[in-house]
Amino acid sequence: MGTHASTTFEIKGWDEKPYDEFEDGRKLTRASVIKSYTGDIEGEGKLEYLMAYAADGSANFAGLERVVGKIGGRAGSFVIQHSGTFENGAVKTKWFIVKGSGTGNLRGLRGEGEFSIGHAEQYPFGFDYSFE
Repeated sequence: MGTHASTTFEIKGWDEKPYDEFEDGRKLTRASVIKSYTGDIEGEGKLEYLMAYAADGSANFAGLERVVGKIGGRAGSFVIQHSGTFENGAVKTKWFIVKGSGTGNLRGLRGEGEFSIGHAEQYPFGFDYSFE
Protein backbone atom coordinates (compact mmCIF):
# COMPACT_ATOMS: atom_id res chain seq x y z
CA MET A 1 0.00 0.00 0.00
CA GLY A 2 1.39 3.42 -1.02
CA THR A 3 2.65 5.61 1.85
CA HIS A 4 3.77 4.73 5.37
CA ALA A 5 2.80 7.31 7.96
CA SER A 6 3.29 7.82 11.69
CA THR A 7 0.88 9.48 14.04
CA THR A 8 0.02 9.80 17.72
CA PHE A 9 -3.37 10.03 19.36
CA GLU A 10 -4.54 11.09 22.80
CA ILE A 11 -7.83 10.14 24.45
CA LYS A 12 -9.66 13.40 25.17
CA GLY A 13 -12.88 11.82 26.43
CA TRP A 14 -14.09 8.33 27.41
CA ASP A 15 -17.71 7.73 28.45
CA GLU A 16 -18.37 4.00 28.97
CA LYS A 17 -21.63 2.54 30.23
CA PRO A 18 -22.80 -1.07 30.59
CA TYR A 19 -25.91 -2.12 28.70
CA ASP A 20 -25.98 -5.73 29.97
CA GLU A 21 -24.33 -7.24 33.07
CA PHE A 22 -24.03 -10.85 34.23
CA GLU A 23 -23.94 -12.19 37.79
CA ASP A 24 -20.39 -13.53 37.35
CA GLY A 25 -18.91 -10.10 36.51
CA ARG A 26 -19.07 -10.31 32.73
CA LYS A 27 -20.63 -7.31 31.01
CA LEU A 28 -21.35 -5.67 27.67
CA THR A 29 -20.59 -1.95 27.40
CA ARG A 30 -20.70 0.90 24.94
CA ALA A 31 -17.96 3.54 25.05
CA SER A 32 -18.11 6.95 23.35
CA VAL A 33 -14.54 8.15 22.83
CA ILE A 34 -13.03 11.43 21.60
CA LYS A 35 -9.47 11.26 20.21
CA SER A 36 -7.03 13.95 19.12
CA TYR A 37 -4.47 13.09 16.40
CA THR A 38 -1.08 14.69 15.69
CA GLY A 39 1.59 13.72 13.17
CA ASP A 40 0.73 12.42 9.72
CA ILE A 41 -2.93 12.45 10.76
CA GLU A 42 -4.02 15.78 12.24
CA GLY A 43 -7.54 16.11 13.54
CA GLU A 44 -10.20 14.70 15.83
CA GLY A 45 -11.86 11.31 15.96
CA LYS A 46 -15.25 10.35 17.40
CA LEU A 47 -15.37 6.64 18.15
CA GLU A 48 -18.06 4.26 19.37
CA TYR A 49 -16.85 0.98 20.85
CA LEU A 50 -18.93 -2.06 21.76
CA MET A 51 -17.05 -4.11 24.36
CA ALA A 52 -17.55 -7.59 25.81
CA TYR A 53 -15.78 -8.04 29.16
CA ALA A 54 -14.94 -11.41 30.68
CA ALA A 55 -15.16 -11.95 34.44
CA ASP A 56 -11.36 -11.43 34.71
CA GLY A 57 -11.60 -7.90 33.19
CA SER A 58 -10.22 -8.81 29.77
CA ALA A 59 -12.32 -7.70 26.81
CA ASN A 60 -12.97 -7.96 23.10
CA PHE A 61 -14.11 -4.86 21.25
CA ALA A 62 -15.23 -3.52 17.90
CA GLY A 63 -15.75 0.09 16.91
CA LEU A 64 -16.34 2.68 14.23
CA GLU A 65 -14.58 6.05 14.30
CA ARG A 66 -15.07 9.11 12.13
CA VAL A 67 -11.90 11.18 11.83
CA VAL A 68 -12.12 14.79 10.61
CA GLY A 69 -8.80 16.35 9.69
CA LYS A 70 -5.81 15.99 7.37
CA ILE A 71 -3.56 13.23 6.08
CA GLY A 72 -0.48 14.33 4.15
CA GLY A 73 -1.88 17.86 3.84
CA ARG A 74 -5.18 16.63 2.32
CA ALA A 75 -8.31 17.62 4.28
CA GLY A 76 -11.58 15.76 4.74
CA SER A 77 -12.95 12.94 6.84
CA PHE A 78 -12.96 9.14 6.83
CA VAL A 79 -14.20 6.20 8.91
CA ILE A 80 -11.99 3.62 10.65
CA GLN A 81 -13.28 0.17 11.62
CA HIS A 82 -11.53 -1.20 14.75
CA SER A 83 -11.37 -4.68 16.30
CA GLY A 84 -9.21 -5.92 19.13
CA THR A 85 -8.65 -7.20 22.62
CA PHE A 86 -7.74 -5.83 26.04
CA GLU A 87 -5.81 -8.23 28.25
CA ASN A 88 -3.22 -7.89 31.05
CA GLY A 89 -3.31 -4.08 30.78
CA ALA A 90 -2.53 -4.00 27.04
CA VAL A 91 -4.65 -3.24 23.98
CA LYS A 92 -4.07 -5.10 20.71
CA THR A 93 -6.01 -3.70 17.81
CA LYS A 94 -6.24 -3.96 14.04
CA TRP A 95 -8.09 -1.42 11.96
CA PHE A 96 -8.81 -0.37 8.40
CA ILE A 97 -10.32 2.62 6.65
CA VAL A 98 -13.85 1.80 5.51
CA LYS A 99 -13.94 1.76 1.71
CA GLY A 100 -15.83 4.73 0.26
CA SER A 101 -15.89 6.65 3.57
CA GLY A 102 -13.45 9.42 2.56
CA THR A 103 -14.83 12.92 2.00
CA GLY A 104 -13.35 16.13 0.59
CA ASN A 105 -9.74 15.68 -0.52
CA LEU A 106 -9.66 12.31 1.25
CA ARG A 107 -12.05 10.64 -1.21
CA GLY A 108 -10.68 7.27 -2.27
CA LEU A 109 -8.54 6.92 0.88
CA ARG A 110 -7.59 3.36 1.80
CA GLY A 111 -5.43 2.22 4.67
CA GLU A 112 -4.84 -0.14 7.54
CA GLY A 113 -2.80 -0.52 10.67
CA GLU A 114 -2.37 -2.30 13.96
CA PHE A 115 -0.73 -1.71 17.31
CA SER A 116 -0.25 -3.19 20.76
CA ILE A 117 0.29 -0.92 23.76
CA GLY A 118 -0.51 -0.47 27.45
CA HIS A 119 -2.26 2.55 28.99
CA ALA A 120 -0.43 5.79 28.18
CA GLU A 121 -0.90 9.53 27.78
CA GLN A 122 -0.12 9.31 24.06
CA TYR A 123 -0.42 6.35 21.71
CA PRO A 124 2.04 6.31 18.77
CA PHE A 125 1.42 4.01 15.81
CA GLY A 126 2.28 3.60 12.14
CA PHE A 127 -0.02 2.80 9.25
CA ASP A 128 -0.03 2.46 5.49
CA TYR A 129 -2.38 4.33 3.18
CA SER A 130 -3.07 5.10 -0.47
CA PHE A 131 -5.74 6.64 -2.67
CA GLU A 132 -7.82 4.78 -5.27
